[in-house]
Amino acid sequence: MSLLKSLTSNSSAFNFKPTHTTMANTSPYRVLLRTACSSSRRTSSLDLFYSRGISSVIVVSFSNISNYCTQSRDEICSSKRRSRGPVMAGKKASEGIKQEDGKYKHTVDLPKTTFGMRANSSVREPEIQKLWEENQVFKKAVEKNSGENFILHDGPPYANGDLHIGHALNKILKDIINRYKVLQNYKVNFIPGWDCHGLPIELKVLQSLDQKARKDLTPLKLRAKAAKFAKETVKNQMSSFKRYGVWADWNDPYLTLDPEYEAAQIEVFGQMALKGYIYRGRKPVHWSPSSRTALAEAELEYPEKHVSRSIYAIFRVVNAPSSLLQEFPNLCLAVWTTTPWTMPANAAVAVNPKLEYAVVEIKSSQEHVTSSGATKKKGLGLVLKDEKKPFFIAASELVPKLEAKWGLELVVKARKLGSELENCRYIHPIDNRECPVVLGGDYITTETGTGLVHTAPGHGQEDYVTGQKYGLPILSPVDDDGKFTEEAGQFSGLDVLGEGNTAVVKYLDEHLSLIMEESYEHKYPYDWRTKKPTIFRATEQWFASVEGFRHAAMDAIGHVKWVPPQAENRISAMTSSRSDWCISRQRTWGVPIPVFYHIQSREPLMNEETIDHIKSIIAQKGSDAWWYMTVEDLLPAKYRNKAAEYEKGTDTMDVWFDSGSSWAAVLGKKDSLSFPADLYLEGTDQHRGWFQSSLLTSVATKGKAPYSSVLTHGFALDEKGLKMSKSLGNVIDPRIVIEGGKNQKEAPAYGADVLRLWVSSVDYTGDVMIGPQILRQMSEVYRKLRGTLRYLLANLHDWKTEYTVPYHELPRIDQHALFQLENVVKNIQGNYESYQFFKIFQILQRFVIVDLSNFYFDVAKDRLYVGGSTSYTRKSCQTVLAAHLLSIVRIIAPILPHLAEDVWLNLPFQYITQDGSIAEYVFESRWPTLNERWLALPVEEIDFWENILELRTEVNRVLEVARTGKLIGASLDAKVHIYTSDTKLASQLYELCAAKNDADTLHRLFITSQAEILPSLEEEHIANIPYSGECLIQGKSKAWVGISRAEGSKCERCWNYSQQVGSFLDHPTLCTRCNDVVTLHMPSQVAAVS
Repeated sequence: MSLLKSLTSNSSAFNFKPTHTTMANTSPYRVLLRTACSSSRRTSSLDLFYSRGISSVIVVSFSNISNYCTQSRDEICSSKRRSRGPVMAGKKASEGIKQEDGKYKHTVDLPKTTFGMRANSSVREPEIQKLWEENQVFKKAVEKNSGENFILHDGPPYANGDLHIGHALNKILKDIINRYKVLQNYKVNFIPGWDCHGLPIELKVLQSLDQKARKDLTPLKLRAKAAKFAKETVKNQMSSFKRYGVWADWNDPYLTLDPEYEAAQIEVFGQMALKGYIYRGRKPVHWSPSSRTALAEAELEYPEKHVSRSIYAIFRVVNAPSSLLQEFPNLCLAVWTTTPWTMPANAAVAVNPKLEYAVVEIKSSQEHVTSSGATKKKGLGLVLKDEKKPFFIAASELVPKLEAKWGLELVVKARKLGSELENCRYIHPIDNRECPVVLGGDYITTETGTGLVHTAPGHGQEDYVTGQKYGLPILSPVDDDGKFTEEAGQFSGLDVLGEGNTAVVKYLDEHLSLIMEESYEHKYPYDWRTKKPTIFRATEQWFASVEGFRHAAMDAIGHVKWVPPQAENRISAMTSSRSDWCISRQRTWGVPIPVFYHIQSREPLMNEETIDHIKSIIAQKGSDAWWYMTVEDLLPAKYRNKAAEYEKGTDTMDVWFDSGSSWAAVLGKKDSLSFPADLYLEGTDQHRGWFQSSLLTSVATKGKAPYSSVLTHGFALDEKGLKMSKSLGNVIDPRIVIEGGKNQKEAPAYGADVLRLWVSSVDYTGDVMIGPQILRQMSEVYRKLRGTLRYLLANLHDWKTEYTVPYHELPRIDQHALFQLENVVKNIQGNYESYQFFKIFQILQRFVIVDLSNFYFDVAKDRLYVGGSTSYTRKSCQTVLAAHLLSIVRIIAPILPHLAEDVWLNLPFQYITQDGSIAEYVFESRWPTLNERWLALPVEEIDFWENILELRTEVNRVLEVARTGKLIGASLDAKVHIYTSDTKLASQLYELCAAKNDADTLHRLFITSQAEILPSLEEEHIANIPYSGECLIQGKSKAWVGISRAEGSKCERCWNYSQQVGSFLDHPTLCTRCNDVVTLHMPSQVAAVS
């Protein structure tokens, strides 16, 4: 196959199945890191990224080079060395700087392109996005693909406000994957979704209304306003996602408020109910008094520094083994709790049957101990002032801790196993009920407290389980607002988290049942929406019995690929330990639980017929029908004659059940999608949210997980690693990153591609950081990458595919360049496949920005600009540049689609795909196909170029010393002299000096006018060489490098020194090469006249 075909159909950039191998015959970083930089000044601003969450990349590595000089790398590569003739003219021309007229100006092939150095992203990116949309590029590219489907199922963001940087991180990660899959010939169909029900939206509506409007608000009016708010938010968020450059089926998103979605959700609920997984029960659930509804675990957050009033209380024993009460007549049980307000609901005291308990005597006491200040943080109870002090029972292991904490002398009088205390009886400290001592489980430990647990089955999950075992009453004298009910007697009407708590503590103290009260700082569940504390409260709720399919869920987890792998441990732990899922909410804005209650008996009516009938109604009319239709109309025909006996339920479903049904409503209902999805991708908090709710509903109804793979990412923090908050002023708004702020100097408009580049740079498996400094670094990387692509375009302005030089005829430097390119593309593909985008960022930074710019491009400028338009060496270089351009633009396209498309639209030639069609857009071009021949460069040749690059670094160092010493100005003023005792290396260097093609000659690689290999370091050879240095090549071969002034005169056209300058009558100021080139451009008579 000719290289031309390789470039236009199979182009150094390969279309092959993912592989885990790295580069042929060498390590992944061998070629990249050993490519020594010729000018470290070019990377000074990019040397290291120290920020956590950003790949720490050493842009230039000199680790394999040992020098015998003291100069630093920053001192040896000034800009003056590169200030040379046609190269600088080319640079200035490309920057639009006017040049002075010269006799041979028109014979120099300066770079030309309309592709700007400045991105102008605020204008250009929207133009490109409009181009994509008007020409349906995403749709057409997918339609042309012939591979398998790839389904990344979108987790629905909540439609209740503006997007933040976490949204940008999430959606851009998804888009990078989808765009890569498009290039890989997959049929990608990405349906964006939104979560539209629930309390946050309901609260937004209520907050927008005055008191009178709220009073007049009916459920249907509230639902209409909530739906309108959600749809407006969806529209705004969609606009932002589009501006990020995200490709999706924006014309057909899924909204959880759509009737067809709600019907699918009812269907999932019905299937679970018919399998016996849905039940109604009175159990303690997380209850939010501030929201007046039950909450799921995923709707909670746990602040670190919540302070509770904890107490040590005592309950008087009235029935125990006779010996105990005879010996210790004033015997009590000591308990500890952080929720004194639950004391009225106490039904038992639980002990661990395996622990040893002690009967303890209080020998002496102190006065009340309180902290200074207005707030009482610690104090002893009145019971300790009583002359007749009680004996109490506590875990033996905890007695020394209690003695220290209480400041009392405690003496152990007797010991008993916990199992011996079962069925002892005590008097309830508030209402004088007689209650039992029961055996609890492993939750009773000696880490804190007394080893005895105050048990209120109506206010705790473990208490509830223990209560069920012993048939204890489920007391919960607390209403929806978190206030005591009349059942709590004298505490009725008091807020349990405020004055109710205080009143209970005071009552216990006054009735000699309090040993000590103290403040206790710990994690505590808060309502994630209102940011206020929650309580555990027993209410009638609907539950999904996770216990019924827990084993199947755990098995399904094991069949999913988790990225990163430790994510599997997290969701496994959460699923194995979770209680039954409370799926009912006492709110209006949501999907109704399709149940009817018998007015008299309160028995629920819910079966296959009623569920199917309601599902069909909702599919046609939406869930509003539940509120505006009568019971008679909502019931199937066979039940309508009894409609008067029933009423509709008022509970709605947990929003996690809404989004957790998306696999059924989206994957299961659209022809272009399939179940299970290939990938779910969300933040790490979704292990207890969407990942888990989707898993549970899918396993319960389908028997397997709804996803084959799951990828999770961390949270976005500021540059100091702090959580973003408006109060700290450290919030990064993605809109401002893209469009800029009011002060464009402080907040410049970086564009979407810079934001996307940041996403690719971070290791998202942990929390990631972003801020002004990091964005400036990203902008600089983007600028250099854009400059590299511009160099490629500009030097291919006159390129024609028929100029392609066959691979076997390419100079050695060009074959090596293709080898490097192919290794880079291969490694990048592997990292796309494993979703390790930060490694792609590292490779791009090293190879495209550093290695190419500082070696191959630098050396290539001479033959590109002054080698002659039709010369063999220029054509061979352009052959390689075309391969680089076609590969690089496609491997960056998933991350930087706007830049890639802009480059593609400026291609100076057409790209023909494998099927013979023209790729008008970059995403029609497919991923570069693997070129095995380019990868098959012999190991000896690879090692040879590593030697040359290390040697070149030392040459540059000594050149800089010579320049500092005023011997030379530019590097072309110099002649390089090299000696090495390594005969093999010396032989290779001799070969380069005598290379048949100009591109491989040693002095061209060093960008000097001449180079010679010395036979020895005898005085006769080095006497006239004023500057020298030494280095070790590959750590073993010593090389001596000398610099002297170049011999001959300076060529007016190329600025190389040559002894042939002055030899040509028509062009006396030119060297041999330039004379040959110019002769083609300027007939002799014209030259003579000029």
